[in-house]
Order: sequence, then structure tokens, then C-alpha cells
Amino acid sequence: MHVFDYSFLDTGLLPAEMVTLASTVAAFGAISDERRGQNKSVYTELEKVARVQSVKGSNAIEGIVTTDARIREIVNGNSAPISHSEREIAGYRDALDEIHRGFELMPINENTILHLHQVMTSAAGYDQSGQYKAEDNLIMEVDMRGRRRVRFEPVPAAQTGEAMEQLILAYMDARDNPRISKLLLIPCVILDFLCIHPFADGNGRVSRLLTLLLLYKSGYDICRYASFEEQINLSKDYYYESLRESSEGWHTNENSYVSFMKNFLSTLFKCYKELDKRFAVVNGKRISKKERIEQTVLGSILPISKAEICQLLPDVSPTTVEAVLGQMTKDGRIAKLGQARATKYVNARHIK
Repeated sequence: MHVFDYSFLDTGLLPAEMVTLASTVAAFGAISDERRGQNKSVYTELEKVARVQSVKGSNAIEGIVTTDARIREIVNGNSAPISHSEREIAGYRDALDEIHRGFELMPINENTILHLHQVMTSAAGYDQSGQYKAEDNLIMEVDMRGRRRVRFEPVPAAQTGEAMEQLILAYMDARDNPRISKLLLIPCVILDFLCIHPFADGNGRVSRLLTLLLLYKSGYDICRYASFEEQINLSKDYYYESLRESSEGWHTNENSYVSFMKNFLSTLFKCYKELDKRFAVVNGKRISKKERIEQTVLGSILPISKAEICQLLPDVSPTTVEAVLGQMTKDGRIAKLGQARATKYVNARHIK
């Protein structure tokens, strides 16, 4: 059986670019927390949008779809589900809402994972809702000619309980190590969960719920305001390729977590970029053009260019944007990074 051991995260031998990306995401998290405290009403609106997109995105990855209008009606509780797909969508909504409401009281253990599966699947009438698989399962893929092949053979059903126990214990051991970054630990846990594939159905969706729970409990709530699931769905080929690469040799402990870790961190990075865009749009509805430009730059978590500001504020002329940026730079409120077309601007407080 695979040996669950995350001590390699404490060796200092990880790729430098990944450590840097994790540090960057952590810094963005701190900046986002500060901005949220100053713009609570805007973030409340962003949360409503992200909730719908998370339910839609996570189910769409698995081919569970309906119209956007029906998604909104089901997620917002304005209509009862009327088909099997819609009941599955409602189930994900219910599990997601439990995490949003009470993640502080949800320990990372087998009972919590089984409970999330039960909440997510019970409305759709799963025979093994909230239970580990009773029979061995395979992860298959279909080629362009419709032929199936086994991509990965998960842990046998008879060994699933032991594997899940070892996964949780290894996570707890690493979680309590102050030298191990939670942002690097989480994708390793999720990859191992997916390789165990503990349920007869619903493993992918539970893995995304578990990802959110782990992030929230580690102090990162970005996915509450910018959908992590939507970003995976938008780049799911990249996601599945990273999963394939990192699961090779898993049973014999010869796999590398690096590809899946990079995908995870890149997806979080995209969430922060998306949050910046949506914050600018929602916040911009309330204020003048000059104030909108100022707030777009000052509120941006990432350095932002003049072209990106113009894209976010299409009704504001480039001349006006340039004039406001010049004055803000002169006043010392923002710092100018790079030169010529590569020039970007950032809140001066973020680089002190």
C-alpha cells in the first residue's frame, strides 16, 4: 500500500518557483483580508456570485449540467430540483453551504468526509451515500475513437478504510509541523484522496469540497469570493494532466506531487486575479470615474497595468486613466513597476 508521508515538504528541496508561488499566494491572502475588512458590502455581493459559480463549476467538471437560470434558481432556493442532475446540483449546494456556515466546527477526519459525501449525494438517491465503496473501482478514459482504457487503478475497496485513516493521520502530523506550508500540504492531501478514490461515485466533487474546507481551516477564504471550482472547470485539461502526472507511480511511492501542487497554486492565483476583476466591477457601480480608477488600483491585490484598468472600466477613456495614474504616482499612493508597455501599478502600502 502507498505510504502516506508528507515529511518531504520539510526538507527544503522543493522547486524554488513553487515555494515562491506559495509565498505570493499567501501574501495575496493577507492583502485580500485587509481589503475585505474595508469593503464588507462589496464582498457580500461577490460571495453570492461565487456561490452560484462554485456549484455550477464543480458539477460541470463531472458533466452534470443544466441552464444558468436553473442553476441560479436551485442555488438560491427559489425552485426545487426536478431532475436527477438538478438533485445532484442541489446536493453540492447543501454541502458547500455547510462548509461556509460552520467550517470552524468541522474537523478534518473520516466522519467529516463521509458526512460531506452523504449531504452531497442523498438527495440524488445514491445507494452508498455517506459510505465508502463496496466494490473496487477504476478510473478510465475514452479516446477519440470511443475506446476505453484504465488510466489509474485506485485503492481496492477492502483497503479503503485503512488508506483513509492513514491519509488523515499523515495530514494531522504534517499540519502540526510549523515548518510545513499549508498551501503546499493541501494539494498533496487532495491528490492522495483522489488516488484512494474512496467512493463509488462523487470523488471529484468531494475532493473540491475537501479542498475548500482545508483552505478555510488554514486561513484562506479566497474561494468564498472567487470560485475555485470555476477556475478548475475553465482549465480542466490542465487539471487532469497534472493529476495524471502526479499519480504515476503512486502505489509504489514513486510519484511526484509537484505537477498537482503547481496546478493547485496556479488555480488559487487565478482566483485572486478574478477577485480583483470582480471587485473593480462591483465597487465601480457606486463611485465616480476618477474614484473608480483610484479604487481599482488601490484595491487590486496584484500589480495592474493601464491596459487592464481600461479593460475593467470600458466607459473610462485611456487619457483619463493615464492622468489619474500619474497623479496617484506623484502623490505616492501607488508605485510604478516596470517600464514602457510592461509598466504596472500597485498600492504603495503593498510593497513596504
